[in-house]
Amino acid sequence: MNDKLYLKSNVIAEPLWNQWYAWTFLIQPVTAAFLNEHHLRILESYVEAPDLHAMAAKKSALRGGAFLENTGEVAAVQALIEQTKIRLGKHRELVQAIKKLEILLQQEANGGSLDSFYDHIDPCLKGYIEIVYDLNHTPKIRFIEPLFYRSEFYDETLQSISLSESSVDGRAFVLSSPRFASDTALHIAMPFRNAAWDELFAMRWRGTTQAQLEQWLCRALGEVSPTQLALFSRFFTTRPPEAKKDREYHGDGVRVRYFGHATVLVQTRNVTVMTDPIVCYPLAGDDNRYTFDDLPEKIDYVVITHNHQDHVMFETLLQLRHKIGTIVVPRCSGGDLQDPSLRLTLNAIGFDRVVELAELQSLDIEDGNITGLPFLGEHGDLDIRSKLAYCVQLNDKRFLFAADSNNLDDHLYGKIRQVVGNIDHLFIGMECAGAPLSWVYGPLYTKPLAYKINQSRRLNGSNFERAFNIVKHFSAQGAYIYAMGAEPWLTFISSIFYEADSAPILESEQFVAACHSQGIDSRLLYGRDEMELL
Repeated sequence: MNDKLYLKSNVIAEPLWNQWYAWTFLIQPVTAAFLNEHHLRILESYVEAPDLHAMAAKKSALRGGAFLENTGEVAAVQALIEQTKIRLGKHRELVQAIKKLEILLQQEANGGSLDSFYDHIDPCLKGYIEIVYDLNHTPKIRFIEPLFYRSEFYDETLQSISLSESSVDGRAFVLSSPRFASDTALHIAMPFRNAAWDELFAMRWRGTTQAQLEQWLCRALGEVSPTQLALFSRFFTTRPPEAKKDREYHGDGVRVRYFGHATVLVQTRNVTVMTDPIVCYPLAGDDNRYTFDDLPEKIDYVVITHNHQDHVMFETLLQLRHKIGTIVVPRCSGGDLQDPSLRLTLNAIGFDRVVELAELQSLDIEDGNITGLPFLGEHGDLDIRSKLAYCVQLNDKRFLFAADSNNLDDHLYGKIRQVVGNIDHLFIGMECAGAPLSWVYGPLYTKPLAYKINQSRRLNGSNFERAFNIVKHFSAQGAYIYAMGAEPWLTFISSIFYEADSAPILESEQFVAACHSQGIDSRLLYGRDEMELL
């Protein structure tokens, strides 16, 4: 058979860690160990009351909560519990060792020497940490993060990818619902860093033969059953992908394309920069979206603003790895549990060209440069450094991608302007009624968060007033609201459903109106958008 076969454009590739949707905190070994405890609590709760979970999962107000949407899979969930307790026993010991040491330090480290505390470190934790004080004599553990990636706690056998076909946007919420193999979902256990994944995802465009397809699956699985081969073969078609003539930009200016959420593709004839990539799958009858078919042959630079699961999307990044030149990430604090290194995580899963930027540090690229700028807020007041806004300058046009920055101190942007000058076009999120602190960071705490603290320290971005003050500082010609998680293909990761009277929508409308009153181009971006700047 000589017919070329292509991976279908609607094939979903969900990366998994122990059958849970993989994101950065499930790659870094210590945060993964803590999240595993959270997963077990959800699984055990489901087995005890599956009907309660099924009922809660149907209520939009509870979407994003710790409720499984795997209706009727009690036996599979119970099996996952038992498997997890066996396969991740060492991770569970690690969590207990950290908690034990944290309690000891809180009770007995009072500003005096910490030398004697090293004798109380459990064996599984010895050699991986330093015990230190801050300048207020508050003790803490510094994790020597690179060592954990070279330890038994980094287990690539927990990594797999689930392949299935999509005909709708909706999926079970990823932070509370594990994934199980089925007659429509094929799970392939293979480390994310394996170059075989690049071969597979390149088949969307380059094609393959039936023989090569079968060889690929045999290399990935070892032994292949007729059922597995039949399912895998269904993911391919003889129909070549649509060749979008405008996916490359050949103009003299700068073209900007909005792909949804915080994903913006900025192109000159010589270079391409993409922010926080999330690329959706096609849906019949919906043309208001860009998909993989709209991407250029190469993406020279990907910039990641911060370490939240809707901004570091492995599902998209792994599928684009063969296209991506360099990934630019914020530099972390180094050693704090809540602030793992994005560079180490991405290196571990097969991205070799990762550049860290600190605040006000620049990277020269063809036709311009990328500068990291301070990013305040949206992280529950935790000391997290792996977050940056970016000033991207191309062909004398300056773009500020502020993501979920919260303008907590308006003086900051006056000082930034003194460094980078005016900004032509600003992109900023306005999720000003964000989730409570526990939504992302709760599993990392060694004791439960007090309700009042949890509700007070929300993951909020800027509201209208704060965002508009940024516009005024930079004399922007255009100001666009993005990163709202409103697109229907994002609910599986964002859990957001806006109403007309939702606070972020009302604040966005005020922002757009205020910009228009000053002669500034502005709109709430949704689905897809494009502009060309000459």
